[in-house]
Amino acid sequence: MPDLIESKEYFEESFKKLEMGESRLVETVFEKCEFIQCDFSSASFTSCKFIDCLFDRCNLSLVALANTRLSNIEFLGCKLVGIDWTKAYWPRFDFYSQLNFKDCILSGGSFFALKLHESTFEDCRLHDVDFRNTELNKSVITGSDLSNSLFMQTNLESVDFTDSYSFNIDIRQNKLSKAKFSQLEALALLRSLDILLVD
Repeated sequence: MPDLIESKEYFEESFKKLEMGESRLVETVFEKCEFIQCDFSSASFTSCKFIDCLFDRCNLSLVALANTRLSNIEFLGCKLVGIDWTKAYWPRFDFYSQLNFKDCILSGGSFFALKLHESTFEDCRLHDVDFRNTELNKSVITGSDLSNSLFMQTNLESVDFTDSYSFNIDIRQNKLSKAKFSQLEALALLRSLDILLVD
C-alpha cells in the first residue's frame, strides 16, 4: 500500500487503514481509488481531485475540502460530521450525480446552494444539515433521519423520501412537485400550515 505524497496522481490504488488525521494534501489526484477504514479526520485537502472513488468505513469528520473536486464519489458506512461541502470545487455546468452516501453520518454539514441533482443519501443520519437553496431534484433520500436539518428554497422535485423521518419541510418555501414520501411521515408536511389534525 503506497504512502500518500502531495502533488502526485494515483490511479486504481487501494488504501487500507491509513492514519492521516489532521494531515494536509495539496494538488493530489485520485482516480478510481478506494479507501478502506482510513482516518482522515480534520485533514485538509486543497485543490485535490477525487474521481470515481470509494470510501468504505472511513472517518472524514471535519475534513476541509478547499477547492477540491469531487466527481462520482461513493461513501459507505463513513463518518462525515461537520463538513462544509460548499468549500469544494463544483463546476457550474456539471449536472451529473456527484455524491452517493449509504449508512453514513453527515450531521452538522452544509450543502448550502449546491447543485446535487440525482445524489443518493440512503439510511443516513442527517442531523442539523444545511440544505437551504440546494438543488436536490431527482435525488434519493431514503431511510434517513433528518432531525433539525434546514430546507428553505430547496429544489426537492421528484426526490424519493421513502422511509425518511424527522424532517421539517415547509411546503410553501420549497419545491416538492412529484416528491415521494411514506404515508405516515408525509403528515409532517402539514406542520407548516398551522392546521389541526383530528382522528
